[in-house]
Amino acid sequence: MTDGGSFKDKMMNASGKFAGSRFVRAIMDAGYSVISFSIIGAIFLILTILPQAFPIHGFEVWYAATIGRFTNIFQVVYNATMGILALVFAGTFTYSYTRIYQQEEKLDLNPLNGLLMFLMAMFITVPELVWKGSSIQLVQSLNKDNIIGGGYAVSSGGLTRIGAVGIFTGLVVGWLTVQIYRFTIKHNWRIKMPASVPAGVANSFSSLIPGLCVAVAIGGINLILVLFGTDIFKLLYIPFSFISDIADTWWGFLIIIFLVHFLWWFGIHGATIMSSFYQPIVLANMAANAQGASNHFFAGDPMNAFVTIGGSGATLGMAIWLATRARSVQLSEIGKVELVPALFNINEPILFGLPIVYNINLFIPFVLAPLASGLTGYIAVATKLVPKIITMQPWPTPVGIGGFIATASWQGAVLAFVCALVAFIVWYPFIRNYDRKLLKQEAIKAEK
Repeated sequence: MTDGGSFKDKMMNASGKFAGSRFVRAIMDAGYSVISFSIIGAIFLILTILPQAFPIHGFEVWYAATIGRFTNIFQVVYNATMGILALVFAGTFTYSYTRIYQQEEKLDLNPLNGLLMFLMAMFITVPELVWKGSSIQLVQSLNKDNIIGGGYAVSSGGLTRIGAVGIFTGLVVGWLTVQIYRFTIKHNWRIKMPASVPAGVANSFSSLIPGLCVAVAIGGINLILVLFGTDIFKLLYIPFSFISDIADTWWGFLIIIFLVHFLWWFGIHGATIMSSFYQPIVLANMAANAQGASNHFFAGDPMNAFVTIGGSGATLGMAIWLATRARSVQLSEIGKVELVPALFNINEPILFGLPIVYNINLFIPFVLAPLASGLTGYIAVATKLVPKIITMQPWPTPVGIGGFIATASWQGAVLAFVCALVAFIVWYPFIRNYDRKLLKQEAIKAEK
């Protein structure tokens, strides 16, 4: 018993430290910042694919003669959001990461300077370079599948490396930028101006040496890699692509779902911990889906759209049953409290009030229900019964609406309800037996 408690405490402490680490907190800030951008982009993307979203007789002809005439401007607006996703995500991460160090280590860091230095460093990695003829040269290619001009690879989505595929590179570059900035300030490597100098001027000079160090470090690393036939982006894309491929398989996706809920059962916010790892992957996959190049299921926010409907554990159907059918007072009251929050994928009242956390009676359905709904969603999209995910809906979006927004299709809305039903079928025998158990206990207490 002591060993079990010790293991539990150690795991909770380790997970708590990880979830509360500066890096993870900055990642979560970055994830929130992307939601509004992806929704704006999705609105204009949907305008370009309306005939596919609503395959109604005659609609395509009407669309081509009216709205369809403006699809190029819709695409431009979309590219201005999803096409710069690496800059938005990693830029927000760098800003937040710098601010956290500024506040917690009481350093004279400026988050805006951190962001600007990141942008400089990121664009050092964007051009494709090659060692040729005893000199560094910019790559040129007019291949229709690989258009590169002056070192900059482009596609219909804009500059390739600042899109979603560059998020992982951006995170590494952002982390390096902040650490170099932090090191220079801690060692007082900066130009100090007299107090009489305006703050804006003084601030620009104070970031001169840190910025120079960032440029030399990133540029130097990239140069060395180019001499070996690669560069920072290509090198970092190898592990990112490998992990992305695993996460996009049915079994990789199920492992992620399991880990989220295994951690939650111990009272650890599994979604926060796991999403800090997979956020760059789902964003890159979503962008690839939107461009029509792929059919990824693990894209955007499949968890809240099709898996954890009602909250972690896929508890929407169970919450409705508790509120309407539970006979024990405890479960009935919790169900009434949870019913409205569950519609918006919020279920802390159930997790800690039922409770599910540390409740061995409900461990199996808590893990198995989202695995069942996740597999159902995966199969539906993989077999193309439901269109692929092309946008990221806000996580509190109610069941059905989230599925519709994610896939821009009525099929997505239907799939969300099917997934919720599959999850409830798993929950039903367990929660019914648990209700009977509590009802008996309440009856015994009443007799006393």
